Amino acid sequence: MSPRAGNAGPHTLAFVESPVQLLNVLEWAHTHAPGAGLTLVVLSPVDPMTRGQLRRMAELARQEGHQVRWEEARGGATAPFRTVGGLTASLRRADRIVMGDPFSRYVQLLLTITRARELVVVDDGTATMEFVTQLARGERLVRWHRKGTRPGPRDLLFAPVSSSARRRLTPTRERGVSVFSSMPIEETPDGVTVTANGFAWTRARFGPPRITKGADMVGTSLVETGVVDGDRYLEAVRGLTKTHGATRYFAHRRESAEKLHRLAVETGLEVVRPDLPLELIARRGPIGRTILSFPSTVVHTLPLALAGTRVRVAVCDIDPDWLTRNASPRARGFLSGVTGTARDVHRLSAVPSAG
Repeated sequence: MSPRAGNAGPHTLAFVESPVQLLNVLEWAHTHAPGAGLTLVVLSPVDPMTRGQLRRMAELARQEGHQVRWEEARGGATAPFRTVGGLTASLRRADRIVMGDPFSRYVQLLLTITRARELVVVDDGTATMEFVTQLARGERLVRWHRKGTRPGPRDLLFAPVSSSARRRLTPTRERGVSVFSSMPIEETPDGVTVTANGFAWTRARFGPPRITKGADMVGTSLVETGVVDGDRYLEAVRGLTKTHGATRYFAHRRESAEKLHRLAVETGLEVVRPDLPLELIARRGPIGRTILSFPSTVVHTLPLALAGTRVRVAVCDIDPDWLTRNASPRARGFLSGVTGTARDVHRLSAVPSAG
């Protein structure tokens, strides 16, 4: 039975900025708050593809009985003031805050306003792994691909808010903190409750998929984030395509149009811009018998979403030579850890030459 907004229980306010975060709020609600409607606040980004996926996910959330509040949080210089001002009353009334990205400056700012006695961090993929580790070690909250780099002027200006958010995300007698994740959590902070995201809602809502004979490839934004060299990445995609007979390339929502055009021309792959998170696309099908991926969240989530099917997920390691000069010192070990901790995947240790 779908939940209905307004049922008895804690007043829950959820903040999301990406389609995957919204998906995992729905997974959390299915597991931990069945029958209780949430108020979902979408802090909308400016990227058109991300906005489109968020619109589709918001409609699914409404179908599940949740209220959705769409905020143009980045629509001009005055947008943050309007957004924060408009949310203040709801934040102070909420008993429970669910968030998809504790690294977000927006979310950190909103945390300084709330009086909620329960804070929940839902799965945001590899970022969740890093968040839990940093919280356990008492470190400042910084995304993994920037760790080891010097803070910029904006980081220093925002430091007091970030420090306040980290304190609020540390459990006390008056405030509980929990993490809902499909990612491997190695260091659990004292007092933080960790529960597993098994993608039960996704499996119940979609599929099982029709499976094709070929292979599909999952794209990554490691080039766009400055971690991996673009030419080396293209060479790796070309090699995997030739070896495994891949025909489709599911683009990450942050991959650039220029890179994707070059990739399509030079590899012959059909580039697909998904309108939903890949876990839902794969579960709906059709999907290849083999899914090829580089180290990313999907090597952990796809085996869960596709449990009970015959689909094989294969992950290709990132060769250290592919990293850019600007890649943080943390990048190499972190990417290796993402691959090494993945369960139910086939590990590809090297990319054959496409020549």
